[in-house]
Amino acid sequence: MTTEQNEVEHAARTATARRMGGEKKLRQRAEQGILNVEQRVDRLCDPGSFKESGRFTTSQRPGDEETTPRDGKIAGFGAVCGRSVAVVGYDFTVKGASSGPISNKKMQHMKDVGTASGIPVVYLSESTGVRMPDIMGGAGMATLSDRRRFLRLRENPWASAVFGYSFGSAAWHAVCSDFVVFRKGAVMAVSSPGLVGRATGREVGKEELGGWRLHAEITGIADVVADTDEEAIDSVRRFLGYLPSHNQEEPPVIETTQPETDPARTLDRVPESPAGVYDVRDVLRCVVDGGSLFELKARFARNLVTALARIGGRTIGVIASNPVNKAGAVDADACDKATSFLVLCDSFNIPVVFFADQPGFLIGVEAEKRRITGKVINWMNALSQMTVPKLTIMMRKDYGQAFVNMGGGDTADAVAAWWSAQVSFMDPRSAVFVVHGLSEDKDPDAYRDRLAEMSRRTTAYDLAGAYGAHDVIDPRDTRNWIAEQLEIHRHRPTGGVGEHLLSNWPTTF
Repeated sequence: MTTEQNEVEHAARTATARRMGGEKKLRQRAEQGILNVEQRVDRLCDPGSFKESGRFTTSQRPGDEETTPRDGKIAGFGAVCGRSVAVVGYDFTVKGASSGPISNKKMQHMKDVGTASGIPVVYLSESTGVRMPDIMGGAGMATLSDRRRFLRLRENPWASAVFGYSFGSAAWHAVCSDFVVFRKGAVMAVSSPGLVGRATGREVGKEELGGWRLHAEITGIADVVADTDEEAIDSVRRFLGYLPSHNQEEPPVIETTQPETDPARTLDRVPESPAGVYDVRDVLRCVVDGGSLFELKARFARNLVTALARIGGRTIGVIASNPVNKAGAVDADACDKATSFLVLCDSFNIPVVFFADQPGFLIGVEAEKRRITGKVINWMNALSQMTVPKLTIMMRKDYGQAFVNMGGGDTADAVAAWWSAQVSFMDPRSAVFVVHGLSEDKDPDAYRDRLAEMSRRTTAYDLAGAYGAHDVIDPRDTRNWIAEQLEIHRHRPTGGVGEHLLSNWPTTF
């Protein structure tokens, strides 16, 4: 063929690939306010940075070559805020973005290059699952090559945005990821509602099976919920901005900004009474760089806040008791939430700061049914294996085993107690009942005497006197104390890079 003929053929094949599932399907998505896969990739990547890999792939099943441009997936490499990423975008207009051997090969290549090159992998997911005609029978099953397909050793970050229906590999990639955002209306499950209904003999709605509310509020898989495609993709870009490109470097440092709220207002945010209710996020906004608080799993286990943030332009992870929900008491879901977050931070060299104000673990029959004993120790096991700096701020009450899980008992590298902190094995009021069987309403005089006894030596200064806290501080000095300690504890022989002992921790709880 002549050069001119080659040019014509190349242009024609490129145009065929870019038609995706056809003008009608693309127009329908636009009318619904839903981005197509190319638009999603363009939204994710810095302008002009994306280079596609596998543009001319199609299904290898005879007769499907013309109807499967790119085999239903866009894959390639781009940049997010100037740093390289590998991208997999599911094209729902091509056979519902179903997966076959060729598209699986493309996705595996993105994962392999991401790991070898030390760059994040981003999945823009929307799929009906496996492409049944390609996989049915022995010959189809023999095409599977899954030995390492979903292996996560957290060498590099993975992030997933879930749009619309996401079954099969779209779901698998999401639950393997370090960050998952659901667009409202998205549904993620092992199989479709129709197949589940046929298998179980009971009709099941898509929201009940795997709607975004389920994964945001019940399973905890969703880190963020977004109203639109654009908002979901922007949250992926934001998440990646807190993380290093791979686990052998520190997170990026950006220009410092002053806290959203004057640190002098910290005292105003916390009631003096241990029973007083407040939202700990108001405290955090007095401490971290302005606009940097990025909460993860905000709708799940609301009694505990987990968030990425910055102090002095450097990324930190925050785990904070939130008394506005369940008085900040720690339940089974909060244990899972904390453990998952510790794994993320330790895997990617992010120091963790605990803000403790909790009355202990929630106890009772329901807690035991939820296996809280094992979840408490999972949290402790993860905490013990962490090799990134860990700092603890004890604000008001800090009781029992949760005192240890929240960075007390020598589990943190540096501990400061606010001058208002009270620490003990349990709330002194509960201790009076456990030890003496007394309650205030039945014998007020004896109760007051025993309460005074149980409340002795529970102050921040008592803890510091036994070196259980390294300092007692004015709450208004919290930001400065954290910044100073981070500077001290990041100067390690490894230069801020941890040992990553949690790198192969299970990806879901």
